[in-house]
Amino acid sequence: MAPRRPKGAGAFPKPVATPAPKLPDPSELYAALDLGTNSCRMLIAQPKGSQFHVVDSFSKSVQLGAGLERSGRLSRASMTRTVQALRICQQKLRRHNVKRMRLVATEACRRATNADAFIREVERETALKLEIIQPEEEARLAVISCAPLVSTKTEQLLVVDIGGGSTELVWIDISSVPKRDRPKAIMRLHAGFHPTESPFPAAKVVDWISVPLGVATLRDQFRDVEDDSARFALMSWFFEESLEEFAPYKDEQARDGFQIVGTSGTVTTVAASHLGLKRYDRTKVDGLRMTSDQIDRVIRSYLTMGPVGRRRDPRIGQDRQALIMSGAAILQALLRCWPTDRLSVADRGLREGLLYAQMSADGVLEDVPF
Repeated sequence: MAPRRPKGAGAFPKPVATPAPKLPDPSELYAALDLGTNSCRMLIAQPKGSQFHVVDSFSKSVQLGAGLERSGRLSRASMTRTVQALRICQQKLRRHNVKRMRLVATEACRRATNADAFIREVERETALKLEIIQPEEEARLAVISCAPLVSTKTEQLLVVDIGGGSTELVWIDISSVPKRDRPKAIMRLHAGFHPTESPFPAAKVVDWISVPLGVATLRDQFRDVEDDSARFALMSWFFEESLEEFAPYKDEQARDGFQIVGTSGTVTTVAASHLGLKRYDRTKVDGLRMTSDQIDRVIRSYLTMGPVGRRRDPRIGQDRQALIMSGAAILQALLRCWPTDRLSVADRGLREGLLYAQMSADGVLEDVPF
C-alpha cells in the first residue's frame, strides 16, 4: 500500500432564580463536522477575538471504516450507525440555527467504492451535505489548528495527525521566519502548502505525506497476530516502512530547534496516562510537552498491562483499548525516526482548522495573519 501525495437522593434543594443565559446570535455561529474512519465529531462555535468559543459539540465512535480493508466498501451496519450519529448533528445544527458550516468526510469515504451512494443517503436521510476532502486539505487544516502551539524557538516543525484511516505528516521549515512571527507564519499555510509570493515571512513546507494507515486501518492489517507485543512491533515497523517516500525520512534531525506537534486521540490518551489523570481533562492535556523517553515509558506500560489491563484503565477504556496500540505503534515509529524533547500534545485538529478557515475567510477574527 503506497502512501499518497479519530443522582442524588434526599430533600429537594430550594430553587434559586438565575437569569437565563444569553443565547448566541445565530448569525455569529459556525459549525465544523469531521467524519473520519472511526469517529464522527462536530463543533459549533462563535468567533471571540482571535479565537472562537465553543457553543456545542458532538463526538461518537461510529466505526464507518469497519471492514473496509477487506471489502473496499462501507458496510450497511457502519453506514446505519453513522447516519444515526449524523441525525443528532443535524438536530444540533437546527436547534442553533447554524447557517455557516463545513461538513467533511475523510479517508474512509475517499477509499470506499460506495462512498458516493453513502453521501447521497446521508443527504436524503439528514439533509446534511457531506464533502469528501483530499489529503492535502486535511493535512493543511490540521496544521493551522496547531499553529498556536508552535514554539518561537522552533526552526524545524513536524505536524502529525493520526486519524482512523490515515496519518498525515507535514514537515515545515520556519528557520528564516523571525521568532515572534513563527506561529503566524504557520497559520498562513491555510492557503496552500506552496503559496504564491507574500509580503509576510513565509513558512516553507519541506514535504508532506498522507499514509493510508491510521489507528483502525493499521489494526485491521494485523488482526490475525495473537501475541500482543508481536502485533505491536509488527505494526510499528510496517508503518515506518510506509515513510520511505517522505523526504525528511532520509535525513537525521538534530533535537535542538526541532518540535513535533501531535494531534489525535492517541497522543492525547498517552498524555493523560503520563499525567496520571483519573478523568480526562483537556485543559491539562492540550499544549502539554512530552519527551520521547516519557512517551516510551507510557507505551511500555500499555504493553505491560495487556489487553485486559488496558480495557480496565479509565484513561483508555474498552472502546479504545485496541486502537490505542495501533496508534502507539505509529507514534513509536515516528519517535524512532525523529526523537525529540519537545512533542506538543494538541487536543485539536481538523474541526478547529475548519472553523479557523471559515471565520478567517469571513473576516470575523481579530489580529489573524491572513
